[in-house]
Amino acid sequence: MNRPGFLLHQKKGAGKLVSIEEDFHTVRGYQLLSAEKKVLTSSMEDYLEMIYRISREEGEVRVNQLAERLNVRPSSATKVVQKLSKLGLVTYEKYGAVGLSRQGKVLGEFLLQRHEVIQEFLQNLGIEEMLLKDTELIEHDVSHSTLEYIKIFNQFFAEHPQIKNRYDQYRREKLKNRLNPENGLSQSSSIGESR
Repeated sequence: MNRPGFLLHQKKGAGKLVSIEEDFHTVRGYQLLSAEKKVLTSSMEDYLEMIYRISREEGEVRVNQLAERLNVRPSSATKVVQKLSKLGLVTYEKYGAVGLSRQGKVLGEFLLQRHEVIQEFLQNLGIEEMLLKDTELIEHDVSHSTLEYIKIFNQFFAEHPQIKNRYDQYRREKLKNRLNPENGLSQSSSIGESR
């Protein structure tokens, strides 16, 4: 019997099915499960990534420039920087520069690379509108294994531009047909709808 929450798998060489429990959750449920294992919130990750970006570009990082780049108030930026400091990821003294600890640099570099991988993936798919927003929404909840597969996908497209070009042409044709009023579909039609 195959019931929700369980997947039945057949072992190689074995004639019987083995049930492997896989509990289903809502998106929020998965986020909460993931949060139990994470030390940093999504917001803290954004701050650490931006501190890393600014330090690479300009060397010194100030709370005001951090707040400006993240479109938040300086007081909000100060609170998060203080939390990151307590975790040992940054060094910070009131009204002083924000510096990255060794661990903060490693994590900041990872967070920036993760952002770039997701952004490249979405660009490979042809996403233009809402690229930054979609990247931000995805990057905080993607698993490490999925991120590795996305890296491989990006690398495949980079190493096989002819396939990327075929995909781009296919995508444009599909979208053109979907958005063509003669086909009975409008711009508001769902991507998942079929004709």
